[in-house]
Order: sequence, then C-alpha cells, then structure tokens
Amino acid sequence: MKKILLNILKKYRLSTILIIVFIGLYIYFFTYPATIVGNIIDLLSDIETNKLELIKQSFYLLGSCILILAVRMPWRWLVGYVPRSIERDIKDKLFEQFMKIKMTSIQNIKNGEIMSYFVKDITEIRTFTYRLLTHATRFVFTMIIATATMMKNVNVNLTIATLCPIIIATFLVIKIKEYVEKSFIRSQKYFTELSEYVQESTDAIRTTKAYTGEMNQLKEFIKKNRMLKGANNSVDVHSTLLSTCLNMCFGISYGISLLFGTKLVLEGSITTGDFVAFNGYIALFVGPITWIPGVISRYKRAKISYKRLDKVFALEREKLTIKEVDTKNDDFIGNIEVKNLNFNYPNSIVTVLNDINFSIQRGEKLGIIGTIGSGKTTLMNLLLRLYPVQRDKIFIDGKDINDIPLKVLRDHVCYITQDNFLFSTTLKENIKLFKDGIEEEEINESTKNAMIYDDIQKMQNGIETVIGERGSDLSGGQKQRVVISRAFLNKSNIVIFDDTFSALDNRTEQLVLKNVKELVKDKTCIIISNRISDIKDANKIIVLDSGNIVETGTHDELLKLQGKYNQFYHEQAAKQEMALN
Repeated sequence: MKKILLNILKKYRLSTILIIVFIGLYIYFFTYPATIVGNIIDLLSDIETNKLELIKQSFYLLGSCILILAVRMPWRWLVGYVPRSIERDIKDKLFEQFMKIKMTSIQNIKNGEIMSYFVKDITEIRTFTYRLLTHATRFVFTMIIATATMMKNVNVNLTIATLCPIIIATFLVIKIKEYVEKSFIRSQKYFTELSEYVQESTDAIRTTKAYTGEMNQLKEFIKKNRMLKGANNSVDVHSTLLSTCLNMCFGISYGISLLFGTKLVLEGSITTGDFVAFNGYIALFVGPITWIPGVISRYKRAKISYKRLDKVFALEREKLTIKEVDTKNDDFIGNIEVKNLNFNYPNSIVTVLNDINFSIQRGEKLGIIGTIGSGKTTLMNLLLRLYPVQRDKIFIDGKDINDIPLKVLRDHVCYITQDNFLFSTTLKENIKLFKDGIEEEEINESTKNAMIYDDIQKMQNGIETVIGERGSDLSGGQKQRVVISRAFLNKSNIVIFDDTFSALDNRTEQLVLKNVKELVKDKTCIIISNRISDIKDANKIIVLDSGNIVETGTHDELLKLQGKYNQFYHEQAAKQEMALN
C-alpha cells in the first residue's frame, strides 16, 4: 500500500507544489488588508494633510483584495482536483487488487466489508488529503507569516503573550485525540457490520418476503443502526470537545490582545492603527486554529483506513502475466489426468476431495454426478487453479498444472459455472464476456445453439437489451441458456459445464445437449450434473460421494453395478413418472 500510495502521489507532485505555493502567497497577501487598515486609521488623525496618502492606501487595499482573489481561485481548483484524482487512482488499484488476489484470500472477505473499503476507507484518505493540503498547509503558513508580521509590524511581547493560549490548546488536542481514535474504530466496526447486513438482506429479499421475515429483519437493522448511531455520536462528542477547547483558548488569546494591546497604546508603545492591525492579524488565526481538531481527527481516521487497505493490498495475487509463452490452441491439446488428488480448503481440517483418480482424452466426454457437497465444483475449481494444487496431482497434456501459466490455462478452459452469473449490461456483452473481435453473426449463432435466440429476438432491443442486476429481468431458464451460449463462442479445447442444464425443460435440454455434443466432438468435455439425462452419453462417468469416487464407468456399466448411480437413476425415473401422472 505504501508503494502504491507513493506512486500515486508522485503523479500529482507538481500540482501539490503549486497548491503549497499558491496557499503561501494567499496567506502572505491576506496580511496586507489588516496592515493597510491600520495605516489608514493612523492617517485619519489628519485627513486634510493625509488625503493623497489615504487614497493611495485605499487603492492598495483594493489591489490586495484582487491579489488574494487571483491566487485563491487556482489553489481552490487544484485542491479539489488532486484529492479526487488520488481517490480515483486508489479505487482503480484496489479494484485491480480484488480482481487478481487468490480465491483463498477473497473468499473470507464479506461483500459489506468490500464496499466499506471502497466507500468508507478510501473516502477517509481522500478527505484527509484534502484537509492536509488546505487546512494544515494554511495553518502552517498562517503561524509563520502572520506571527512574523505581528512581531515585525507591532510588538514582540504582545505577539508572544497572545500565542501562549494557542500552545496550550495544541497540548490539549494531543491528549483528546486518543479518544477520537477509539471512538472512530468502534464507528468503523459498526458501519462494516451494518453494510454487510444490508447487503445480505437485500440479496435475500425474496426469501425474506416468502417467509414473512420483514419485521425480524427490520428489528435487527434498527438494533445495528442504533449501535452505529451511538458510535458516531461518540466520535462527534470527542471531536466537538476538541473544537470547544480550541475556541476557548482562542477567546483567551483575543482577550489578552485587547487588555495588553490597550495598555501598550496608552503607553505609546504602539499606535491605534497598529493595535487595530494586530487584532486583524489575530483574526487570521481563527480558521486555522479551529481546523486543528478536524485535521487530527481525519488523520487518525485515515490512519485506520490506511491500515485496513494495507491488509488488502498485502494479500497474495495470482500470477497471470505471461513472459515467454505464446501458446496457441493447437499446442494445448486438453488431455487431463488426475492422480491421487486430495484437497482441504485453507484453514479447514475437513477433507473435501480424497484420493481422486481419473483421466480424460481430447474428444471424450466425462460425466460427474454426486450428492450436494460431494466435491464436484471444488474439483473443477482445482482444474482452473482457483485454489492451490499440490504438485504431481493434476496434469494437462502430461504437464503438471502448476507449470502452466494461469492465463494460458484459463484461456484454454471454458468453464460454464453453476451460478449463471450475468452482469448488468447488454445481452451481447454478457454472451461474448470480455472477448473482443467477435462478430454479431457469431453471437447470433451461439444463441441459436443455446436455444435462446428466439427469446432474444422478441425483446425490444434484441441482443442490445440491457438486463437488470444478475439478470433479474430473465427467467431461470433464460439466464441459463444465455450463459450456455458463451460456450459456443469459446475456442477452448477444454469445456466444462457445471450443473448448467438444471433449469431447462426436457425438450430444450435435449436440443441444447445435441448442439453441445456437436460442439465438443473434438474437445475435452466435462459435464457436472445431478440429472442422469445430462451425462448418460458420456464416455466415462464418475460418481462422487463425500469427496470420494465411489463408482466409475459408462451409463450401462454403472446401472449394472446396482450402486449409487443406479439409485440416482431410479429415483429420477420415479419422479418423472409421478410428474407425468
């Protein structure tokens, strides 16, 4: 994270320098009006004699205001541009990180937590950057320039006496800021919990309504929201305490100026104009002093957010880059062999796959069937190396899968997943899915093979129809066929269908399977399904149960075994018979 942030800041170093320069000039010119007003007051003692000088000073006052405006406009624009640009770049890098980190890392991060990284944490860093460039910089320049001006133009002792309460205020801020940090940590925790709850509740809205759980969900939300409110109130209380201490110290400082300054005027040490100018200089401190708690509070928040983001950026990435490899489809045949494969998910002692052995050659079709949780999808995830694979366990074309670059491996495996995920974009973009250079004619042909072409043509905008979130505008069968159509566009030599045909009616299923058979006749094909009809024509079928291969053979061979597969077959046959009756 540190390296990433430094690289981003380097991009805007020139803009940052300009901001600092403009703010320095702005504060310097901002001392002019008080000085000029003081001079004018002293000249008013003899208006007739000083008439020309009064006019000259008035023009100086006008000119200083123009100068202030001239330097204020560019730094105000820059100070809006730089933090927003930094925020954008950090979001780009964070999204890139989430796209590239390993599944073993990302699977333990909840959706609500991910959103809090993008919304809460990056916003805190952007806000602190803004406060640092504006408030902190202006405070430093004010302390240096205004203090030097006060000492030079008015009185050193008066300046020191006036600034003493400000030093005391700084000490109080250091003490109170620890409470601000603790309060913010609680606030961040409750915000993340509430975000996760809202995300989960909205995703499960259909289930909630189906079981009339709205009131239970609402009660839980109110409880979590109340806890967040309490934490935020605690942050506000401690932040307000900081501001109150500073305002009190400023009031004391202003009082010292009036009492001590009046004494100096009566003694003749300073003029009335100097006294008025001095109080004008003090006014310059009002804003910067009251900004101190905000800057410190934002610093503590940004520090916490930085640490949270740093943990995400520290997660290990997948190595997707290819250095000296230029693999064509002809080089990647697609013969798969699995030897004595065992697998446990990270940080889990439960064995998901145990002593898995099978092989499949190009042009063959492998069917996999088993109960829910038997390890079917996990096996496919390992074929794509979404999780770490031990060496000498999985081979493709005789090469250990760990020796095949990830990009090459995944470019040559077409995996049609069981979740039927669709993006909130056009059907065209969902079908070609990150692949460029595909003609619309090819897309139409793929939809015909997936038996979704006619449905698409009935839509108002056809293939350019924009679908809702996760394809909410489509039925389950339509979503499944849109996803299946991706396989007919893909040139991969290994094609995997993971429970892809479950939402199709019998007639559509048979038509799609017929087209799939033609598609994979010279490819390696794996079909995972809980329906016998999807896999019965496979060259080889394996039956998984609790992570073990309990049966292997063709459809007819497995029926003769009178085992698990035969049980599945008769159960499904009985269900079909009942449906017909």
